[in-house]
Amino acid sequence: MNATDEKSGQSKAFVRASEIEVEDLGNGITRQILSYGPDIMNCRLWFESGSAGDIHDHIHSQTTYIESGRFRAHIDGEEREIGPGDSVYIQPNSRHGVTCIEAGSLIDSFSPVRQDFLGSGEQ
Repeated sequence: MNATDEKSGQSKAFVRASEIEVEDLGNGITRQILSYGPDIMNCRLWFESGSAGDIHDHIHSQTTYIESGRFRAHIDGEEREIGPGDSVYIQPNSRHGVTCIEAGSLIDSFSPVRQDFLGSGEQ
């Protein structure tokens, strides 16, 4: 199940995480796309200890909130250890990634919406 209304095709105003599919991205990472609209998207990701979100970049502004666990964050050549309650801001086109030190979860927010995360037919 996705975060769009089946009748209108529009993003849902209220999203229950328990009703949203969790995707296995491989290599110890899973993702759940939560609420979103044309200008913003929230996702929850779970990382197993030792897993890594490879260094990459994209045109989107991104914030990441550490819900649980410990991570080593890499942003434009700078590294810091981050844990529960910490957050980071990633400017568009910045090279970034994380390595999981202790299993946990992150909440990522993107602006605008990550169309590449959505299946065909979703907006």
